Amino acid sequence: MATEPNRLPTNRQELRRRVASLLVVRGSGHWSDGQRRYPRWELPNGELRRLLQSGVGGVILLGGSAAELRLRTEALQGWAQQPLLICADVEEGVGQRFEGASWLVPPLALGRLHGRDPQRAVELAERYGRCSGRQARLLGLNWVLGPVCDVNNNPANPVINVRAWGEDPASAGALAAAFVRGCQAEGVLACAKHFPGHGDTSTDSHLELPLLPHSHERLEAVELPPFRAAIAAGVAAVMTAHLQLPALDAEHPATLSAAVLTDLLRRDLGFAGLVVTDALVMEAITGRYGAAEAAVLAFEAGADLILMPADADAAVDGLVAALECGRIGADRLEASLERRRQALARCSAVGAAASPALEALEQLVLPEEQQLVRELLELSLAIQPATPGLPAGPGVNLIRLDNQLNCPQLPAMAPALLRPAALGYGACLLDGRSPSPWSGDAQAPLDLARLPAGPVLLQLLVRGNPFRGSAGGDEPWPAAVRQLLAAGRLAGLAVYGSPYLWEQLRPLIPAGIPAGYSPGQMPQAQATLLEGLGLGPAALEGGFTD
Repeated sequence: MATEPNRLPTNRQELRRRVASLLVVRGSGHWSDGQRRYPRWELPNGELRRLLQSGVGGVILLGGSAAELRLRTEALQGWAQQPLLICADVEEGVGQRFEGASWLVPPLALGRLHGRDPQRAVELAERYGRCSGRQARLLGLNWVLGPVCDVNNNPANPVINVRAWGEDPASAGALAAAFVRGCQAEGVLACAKHFPGHGDTSTDSHLELPLLPHSHERLEAVELPPFRAAIAAGVAAVMTAHLQLPALDAEHPATLSAAVLTDLLRRDLGFAGLVVTDALVMEAITGRYGAAEAAVLAFEAGADLILMPADADAAVDGLVAALECGRIGADRLEASLERRRQALARCSAVGAAASPALEALEQLVLPEEQQLVRELLELSLAIQPATPGLPAGPGVNLIRLDNQLNCPQLPAMAPALLRPAALGYGACLLDGRSPSPWSGDAQAPLDLARLPAGPVLLQLLVRGNPFRGSAGGDEPWPAAVRQLLAAGRLAGLAVYGSPYLWEQLRPLIPAGIPAGYSPGQMPQAQATLLEGLGLGPAALEGGFTD
């Protein structure tokens, strides 16, 4: 569409700065470059400082401790020449990403509770949002990238899974709206994602472009109600989904589709806040578009903020060129800049004067927030107790997890390791890098000859996670449990994460064998579940091991 070039800044450098303010780039929450966990995506400090000084207006952080994060956010704001939007994917509390803050159970646990006690679930979801928002604010984050408003009605979904607030539109909407109210009451922006709904997909957009083959009528009935609820609650931002939706746009994925972002989200749902893309470095986008064209298409479609472009400089170049040639109108740029200004004004309205760093850290986790974590863990726990409980070893503590080399859920002092060890159970860890435990026999899939002798405590840390391509549903654990039972070797079962795997395995477990489930995978969830199975604190727990 033609524009009026004279409405653009006459100073090209000023135009570049304005465009750059709409980019959000990735950095590490760790202080030094050598600590970056994902150097492929996390910019080194020199590059990050250069981009912020050139006008980039947002940073997304991951990793590090709460104390590091507080120092980091202060430094970033100091490097920039404008107020920054600083965000993180802390869908399960700030402690999910930054050690020392509160790590809460996955939201789907509250979705399950909503079916039994809607009022209590909504009250807990609002406290969940307040805890997340307050701790984020104290550490210098002014934008929480949650709640996930996807309806997880597909148990095979490899990436949403327990991140969703519900498996039906009513519970997902009520709880997401409660989270928004709680979080934004603390002066921190919330973000409803992934529009128009990523719950009923069976592929991960981090790896490929998923297809959502539903009609507009089906979207109105299932996918859209949680977003409508979040918008009605005043959510400040909506994040797009990288998925194909032929009923609305046969050519472009939702992130790059005006039919989805402008017609559906802006016009039909009446959303007037910030629209942010999901990360443009994800394979669903980079596999098809260059960094510049992806940014231009997203902006044309109706996005205000460009999250994690594959190349920030190329994205700015592409957007500036599109503005200068009239492909994008000057009024369109000004509208996004104004929405960004309004969002910053909202998130600074409460607690604008940040506490000194030490004071903020001393106030980080309140007693009522510690109680919230305990309450959520206990409410979401499922236990099949047994007498006399787990037999004494020697035995095998067989633990399945996603990645033992990068697993905050399983540090050296994790209860899932220490408590069985105190009974004589040696740990045997399985992940995608381990030699395969599978024999190829559908009836007896575990190659038991590879395991030490003795009873087996089976602990499964299984859930949907980005880049995995599976939520564990493709592994033959039901057959493996039957095999261990037939061999007389299954001593106990603990499932952390996916309720769908637990629901497959629970009917197989005889009454005399202790078994349990927790939606959480963090050490506190392990301690709560194992205590329910009769495994109290180990002597070394919290002790010196070097």
